[in-house]
Amino acid sequence: MIKFLLDDTPFPPVERALRIPNGLLAAGGDLTPARLLDAYRHGIFPWFNEGDPILWWSPDPRMVLFPDEFRISHSLRKTLRNRIYEIRTDTAFEQVMLACAAPRNGQGTWIIDKMVAAYTELHRIGVAHSVESWFGGELVGGLYGIAIGRMFYGESMFSRRSDASKAALAHLAAQLSRWNFGMIDCQMNTPHLATLGAREIPRAEFVRRLQELIHYPDIPSPWCFDEYEAVA
Repeated sequence: MIKFLLDDTPFPPVERALRIPNGLLAAGGDLTPARLLDAYRHGIFPWFNEGDPILWWSPDPRMVLFPDEFRISHSLRKTLRNRIYEIRTDTAFEQVMLACAAPRNGQGTWIIDKMVAAYTELHRIGVAHSVESWFGGELVGGLYGIAIGRMFYGESMFSRRSDASKAALAHLAAQLSRWNFGMIDCQMNTPHLATLGAREIPRAEFVRRLQELIHYPDIPSPWCFDEYEAVA
């Protein structure tokens, strides 16, 4: 049995999350900035479909990408070296979210209107960020997520051209490494994330690392990345 949250109900400890489905912790509550930030600080994130109550998750194990472990394929290395895409940050946050929300392969999306509104508000207050790949003046790929202290929580990514989202992630990983970020949360295990260097760690380790990283000062918003060094 999971806990149903009223607007002022605190989250239960993540150790109470279900094993099946993996990580389901609570339902209900709201998507206010205060609620969302409290969730992320405890290793919890929302994920639900249109018409369902808000569902809160903290899976075990947790998929993460350590910035220094980002894996660059031969084709991506060539893309980065040739600077095919212009990488921008925090210039088209809502556009990135809407692009991530577009149905893929006939499937629906969990990035519904209320999620777009909630995370756009987090962007307005300087907590949510987008990394964007542009080609010929057109947004062709990117990702968005939440940053607290030296912790980045990846939410979703999209690509309309080859390697466009991977190029954005490569720039993000390089910059987060320069800023001494400890982890990029990838939430759930997927084969695609594994090819990029992400791996699973126990939830207890994830939460332990998280509690150290979130207490560093935030990087001022909007983000501005250093010049990316071409890879050999």
